[in-house]
Amino acid sequence: MNDETAARSAGTVDGSGHPGGSPGEQSPLQARAAFLKNRNWEFVIRLNRATCERGRAQHGFNHETQAATASEWEARRNTVLSLEETIDFLRHCHRCAPFLFFNGNTFADLGRQLAAALFADLPPARLREVTSVIAHCIAGVLDHDAMRQMVEALCVSDSFQPGDRVRTLRGSMSGVVVRVEPDGRLLWRTDSGADLFSLPEALLREKARGGERPANAGT
Repeated sequence: MNDETAARSAGTVDGSGHPGGSPGEQSPLQARAAFLKNRNWEFVIRLNRATCERGRAQHGFNHETQAATASEWEARRNTVLSLEETIDFLRHCHRCAPFLFFNGNTFADLGRQLAAALFADLPPARLREVTSVIAHCIAGVLDHDAMRQMVEALCVSDSFQPGDRVRTLRGSMSGVVVRVEPDGRLLWRTDSGADLFSLPEALLREKARGGERPANAGT
């Protein structure tokens, strides 16, 4: 998302901290509140105007959709919705394209703001990924099911043991945990054979491949 605005404080929302937890608990995306109640349509306009200024684009309205989108926004922003429903609504508003430019960036940034507040107690690396995943879903470059799976995985606190299969947060590398260091860091061996040290919060659990044995564990 080129020229996408950076994450910023989302202010106060109903509830505190992120609604994640251990496997088997309710999905963090099912947390419910009137997440948009403090953001009226004028707030959205100001956000788009600032984004256009940074992107050196003309701020203006799509007169075919702006009035209807504004009306729908004001009608729904005080409604209690799940976080997942709120993300879907922001994506819907993006698709309505009420502004001339940067519709995706504007509504994606609103999603970033909400995520930054709701998941504030996640480790920084995971918080960055959660806010990015939600913003990309709103902007239409990540499908809904993939967003859900990634957010739920990032909110699970894993306890790793030698032999566990792991992957990086963005999935660029995967491998097997070799050893848990006294300071809590993990020594893990990538599938390419490189040995790396990582903090537990920088890795996600990955399902073992069929027939694979953790032969490198404990070496």
